[in-house]
Amino acid sequence: MAGRTKQDGTGALPASSDGVAALDRAIAILNAFTPQDRTLSLAEIAARTGLYKSTIMRLAGSLIRGHLLERLPDGLYRIGSGAFRLGAIYQRSVAAADILLPIMRDLAEESGESVAFYAPAGTLRTCLYRIESKHPIRYHVREGDVLPLHVGSGGRVLAAFSGEAGEPYETIRRTCHYVSLGDRDPDTAGLSAPVFGPGAALVGAITLAGPRMRIDEAFIAQMKRPLLVAAARATRAFGGDAIALERAAS
Repeated sequence: MAGRTKQDGTGALPASSDGVAALDRAIAILNAFTPQDRTLSLAEIAARTGLYKSTIMRLAGSLIRGHLLERLPDGLYRIGSGAFRLGAIYQRSVAAADILLPIMRDLAEESGESVAFYAPAGTLRTCLYRIESKHPIRYHVREGDVLPLHVGSGGRVLAAFSGEAGEPYETIRRTCHYVSLGDRDPDTAGLSAPVFGPGAALVGAITLAGPRMRIDEAFIAQMKRPLLVAAARATRAFGGDAIALERAAS
């Protein structure tokens, strides 16, 4: 649920000008909707934004004219077709590497270990991107390498969110991550989390991996949250719903 918006007693947001304040309020109205909401009432929007109903109705008129919001015959509001058009433009303009590589570099810098991104390919997975650890002894996977889907933390995560039944996949779907200790290679370990796009479509999995002598319980406990935060960050950038990842991280 969207956080309440601070008011100054007049239904206005603090801003350097009335125009900026109006834009901030309009954005707050749109952000009141979550992926779970088909429609919202005026009262629900007011509760989620902290704005006065009269302010919402006035700004809703502009949003409706811009096709960013629709008012239905029963008085409920829903996101308009203009938002879909803007979302489609955003998706076409963004390259996966532009989203993933900065996030992966940050995670590699924080962890000191290698970071890879895997995409599902039927019963296999492909390493699309790779940031190498600076350690002389590290887990070697190259971009373009094809690996099994049902072994390794990345493969297990991809299988789980591709609908694989039973354990450990039920637990992976609940916790949004998986730790692998020597699953594919007895000398390596890794932990992975999923990345989603619009409509909960699986984009791939981010994996932290390295030698088992460094990927120990202390490392896993320290890096689980940063990994999930990175996956949530990538999911939001791809236009997906990161709520489950954010909850798992917290």
